[in-house]
Amino acid sequence: MGSRPRLTVAAPRRPRIGVVLGAGGVLGAAWTAGALVTLQQRLDRRIGDADLVVGTSAGSVLATALRCGVDVDDIVEHQRGSAGVALTQLSELDRDSGGALPPLPRLWIGSPQLLLNAARSPLRAHPLVAASALMPQGRAQHPSLARLVDGLLARGAGSWPPAETWIMTVDYGSGRRVAFGRSGAPEATMQDAVVASCSIPGWYEPKTIGDRRYVDGGVRSMASLDLLSRADLDEVYVLAPMASYVADTPINPLACLERRIRRLITIGLTSEARKVRATGAEVTILTPGPEDLAAIGVNLMDPSRRQRVLETSLRTAPGTLDAVEKRRHAA
Repeated sequence: MGSRPRLTVAAPRRPRIGVVLGAGGVLGAAWTAGALVTLQQRLDRRIGDADLVVGTSAGSVLATALRCGVDVDDIVEHQRGSAGVALTQLSELDRDSGGALPPLPRLWIGSPQLLLNAARSPLRAHPLVAASALMPQGRAQHPSLARLVDGLLARGAGSWPPAETWIMTVDYGSGRRVAFGRSGAPEATMQDAVVASCSIPGWYEPKTIGDRRYVDGGVRSMASLDLLSRADLDEVYVLAPMASYVADTPINPLACLERRIRRLITIGLTSEARKVRATGAEVTILTPGPEDLAAIGVNLMDPSRRQRVLETSLRTAPGTLDAVEKRRHAA
């Protein structure tokens, strides 16, 4: 009597995970650093080992650090100003930015070419991108940020991390969104891509790559989550410091204006998430809550609030993620 054939059971496929780190300036980076600690505790792998990492503006810096092997705890210590972390000191980055307010800009609009293109094809021009063309030409530069990225790459990542990493920018002539590192994107070094992604119109000079000028990807979208709808992912985790699903009700007129802008950003993020969920991917979005917003204030570029924002995020992020997961399971 012959022996029975052996049954083999295929091991479950490891889910493909994407991580999106949104724009948010100095304080957005601090909030994201705190939220990364909570996210790291929930994942089955290092965040830096995700199948796809997408970074915009401040999020591009954190994305690069994670992809170059920097642990989340080291990112937190860097935000605390620790001299023991082998990264460019925050004081140097703050000096380059000019502090809470930008250097006096040049007296000319940022991109006449973009403005002309928008006038020729107004229905094709994204309104926020077109408006950015009217910003005066920024003067600040990013030498310390460039050194930080070079130092990260020196840890062994080469000229670009081997795992798929997208750095979001906007072509300041055409208005087109460009994801450096994505298939089909123009060639760029990681240093140039991150500097471009952090070049806020009106504050920093646009970054020239090849024969094109690029600016902060947040001009077009604070997270560019919608681009992940074609990335074949099972789970997507989004940290979006400029959106808020549970906001506060401030009295200060500037804070009220900031919350209205934040609400519009949140609506846009929700629309982008809908496109990714339509592919069957599970999307988890973390945003600042009322305590975080009180810590952040109205100026995301104010380094004097960095520590308060970081420590608040470390305290609030676990409850925020619990609430998000509870709502999803109840749906």
